[in-house]
Amino acid sequence: MTPTEIPEHTGSKVTRVLGGLTVASLALFFAMALVISPPDVSQQDAVRLFYLHVPSAIIAFYFSFGLVAVGSVMYLWKRSTFWDLTAGAAAEIGTIFCAFTLITGMLWGRPTWGIYWTWDPRLTSTTVSFVLFCGYLAVRRLDMDPAVRSQRAAVLGLVAFANTFLVRYSVEIWRGLHQGTTLDPIDTQMTGTMLGAFFSGLLALSLLFAWLLVHRFRVAWLEHELESVGLDAAIAERRAEGALLLDGDSPTIRNVIGEGA
Repeated sequence: MTPTEIPEHTGSKVTRVLGGLTVASLALFFAMALVISPPDVSQQDAVRLFYLHVPSAIIAFYFSFGLVAVGSVMYLWKRSTFWDLTAGAAAEIGTIFCAFTLITGMLWGRPTWGIYWTWDPRLTSTTVSFVLFCGYLAVRRLDMDPAVRSQRAAVLGLVAFANTFLVRYSVEIWRGLHQGTTLDPIDTQMTGTMLGAFFSGLLALSLLFAWLLVHRFRVAWLEHELESVGLDAAIAERRAEGALLLDGDSPTIRNVIGEGA
């Protein structure tokens, strides 16, 4: 890829449509969460953070980190650049959503528990996941052979994803302040507009995740192409230098011969 072939942006008709749907769904979500849905009987207006907190956690752990695991397995199996870059893009977005989960959880915890932070099993395991995926992203930025770097990142991605199960079942395994499952498929504690606010938030953040993933993947692919071009140019330059050294007419060879004579 030459500089003239580099696109000016990563957008397309599909991403523009997806972006429009994302904006519309976010508008619907904010209307449902802030205006239409009523305050909770016990939590009052603090419950509105729930509509953002839980969907953020779902996007982070099931969508983003789940895709990291799939991409890591596929890369270790197929050595596919596509899956490697997909895993990297998903990890970046998932780490942001994980941080957002922690922040909204802290804001929600203050009026609910009376404290912003406590080393509750769910909060602690979520923080561990955040740190692990920050480490995963750091590995992807190491200056080393791309194939080795991708392989190590894939292994770390699977290790980091394994902690997702600990996050999921931490409430059942240990006793803590964090509440249990609110959205039980059989006996949900939410109905009416409150349930609608939650699902509108999940829809909006899912579309946002998809929009961000497409753009981040395209940026990663361009970075990969530029890195490949740079590597090919460096190899060609070294080969040219080697051919020049083997050429008896080169100044270097003539100087060496002259000194020897």
